Amino acid sequence: MGSVDEILNRKGRDVYTISPEATVFEAVQSMCARRVGALLVSIDASPSGIISERDVLTRVILARREPATTLVAEVMTREVVCVEPSTPARQAMAVMTERRCRHLPVAHDGRVVGMLSIGDLVHWASREQEAEIKMLTEYVQGAYS
Repeated sequence: MGSVDEILNRKGRDVYTISPEATVFEAVQSMCARRVGALLVSIDASPSGIISERDVLTRVILARREPATTLVAEVMTREVVCVEPSTPARQAMAVMTERRCRHLPVAHDGRVVGMLSIGDLVHWASREQEAEIKMLTEYVQGAYS
């Protein structure tokens, strides 16, 4: 079973941040430029929230707020759940399912060292299943003695 750290080693440890004082429009520009679905909201490298595509849709667009004048701090998700690098990937998936979130910061000693998306975990699970199927197929075909 793989850990969150192993997934980060494969995908990369980039963490994209934005200031709570930035506008939602700036956050959307940043997410689009980086091709990510969420940004960590931070003050002095300390996480204070997260803003995701879902936050923009529900708290800005559906609320008919103006993205160019609405601040990230006004609409971000404040309860940020983090996992440790040593967390098993399956446990990280369970956290995301339970919390109904699509992005999960990875923190070590109070510092965010990576960010996982549900897509990262689905890709990991798919690779794990492929490896298991290959091993079982080889076993059934007599490749293992």
